[in-house]
Amino acid sequence: MTPCKIERVQTGVRLEKRVLKVLKAVAAHHEMGLGDLLEGIVLHSFEGKAPFGPDTLAFIASMREAYGLDLTAEDSHKLIEAED
Repeated sequence: MTPCKIERVQTGVRLEKRVLKVLKAVAAHHEMGLGDLLEGIVLHSFEGKAPFGPDTLAFIASMREAYGLDLTAEDSHKLIEAED
């Protein structure tokens, strides 16, 4: 596979705390950076492809349980900020 030269930019993205914990665990599990993981998820999604195979999905399920992540895709358009 030929490497693709790209230009990355720093961004200030806010994510739900438990979602971020699971994402970081998945990135560490695959020995990659969080940005690389997110890019891969997005690129797969843009093509209508699933970004994870059965082994990673099982790992994600265990991390969701460990971090108490009970949000689902159905919740994605209903999220509001908690008030301090």
